[in-house]
Amino acid sequence: MTLSANTALLAGSAALLVLTHLGASDAAAQVRAELGPVLAYAPVIIPRLVCRDPAAAIDFYVSTFDAVERLRRPAADGTVAHAMMTIGPAMLMIEAEWPTLTSRAPKPDGSSPVVMYVYVPDVDRTVDRAIAAGAELLIPVQNQFWGDRTAWIMDPSGHVWTIASRIEATSEQERKDRWSGILADQDRG
Repeated sequence: MTLSANTALLAGSAALLVLTHLGASDAAAQVRAELGPVLAYAPVIIPRLVCRDPAAAIDFYVSTFDAVERLRRPAADGTVAHAMMTIGPAMLMIEAEWPTLTSRAPKPDGSSPVVMYVYVPDVDRTVDRAIAAGAELLIPVQNQFWGDRTAWIMDPSGHVWTIASRIEATSEQERKDRWSGILADQDRG
């Protein structure tokens, strides 16, 4: 794909995101049609996680998040070069490090600048499964002011995840009030 084709694809994707967010379903459908058939089933944004051991990452995501492996492509040496997975309706790509690309797996120290946020039916159960599969618990499970119950883990590949379950429907005013209370408590403490 040429640079101008990539630019057009990104611009179209951005337009689709905006149109979809604004509820302009006819316009969004037109943009989706212009972007080609792949977007008939794929989300506009698909995370690509670069891993030192893609096969191990695939196993972790299957055992922890009930991910489904949709595609696996081998490298010349027989290891995994690329995989496409789904977690519920979301798509996720798993990639090996390539000498011709600058992207690298994160350092396994929890410092990844990208954090994946994933909703699951039972955060406590999922965190237990993640730890059993080799994840490191970064922030224990706790209820959040916005209505989620969350925990942070670092998977064995070094990717950081916030695992969440919705436990309470909250209004924007409730979230603002609770956040203001948290900030006021910090100022007092």
